[in-house]
Amino acid sequence: MRPEDVVIPEEALSERFLAATGPGGQNVNKVATACQLRCDVYRLQLPLHAYEKLKSLAGSKLTTGGELIITARNYRTQEANREDARRRLAELIAAAHVRQAKRRPTRPSRAARAKRVDAKKGRGEVKAGRGKVRLD
Repeated sequence: MRPEDVVIPEEALSERFLAATGPGGQNVNKVATACQLRCDVYRLQLPLHAYEKLKSLAGSKLTTGGELIITARNYRTQEANREDARRRLAELIAAAHVRQAKRRPTRPSRAARAKRVDAKKGRGEVKAGRGKVRLD
C-alpha cells in the first residue's frame, strides 16, 4: 500500500496549532505554526495485523487511549506543517499495512545433521567422564 492510497476519515483526526518553542527574548513574536495532529487509531478500522504493526512503528507516539500524536514543526507556515503531519501519518499507516513475508523453513543437509550429532556425542562423553568418581 502506498501513502497516496491511504484514506483517513476526518472524524478520526483533530489538529491543534502550537506556539513555536525554543530560545527567544521578550521581543520575539511567537506565532503558532507547529501543527500537532491527533488521530484516533480505533476509528481508522485497521485490520488486526496492521494495528499491531502500527503500535510497534509508532512507539511512544501512541498513547494508551489509542491516540496517535504527530507533531510537525519543520516549516514556517501552518499549512505546510499541517500537510507534513498528514503526510507522515499516511506513511505510517501505509507502512503498517505491509505484511512481512513468512519465513520458509529449510531442512538442514545430511552433513549438517551428522555434524550436530557428532558434537552432541562429544559433549556427552565429556559430561560422562566428568561425573565418574572413583573410590580407591
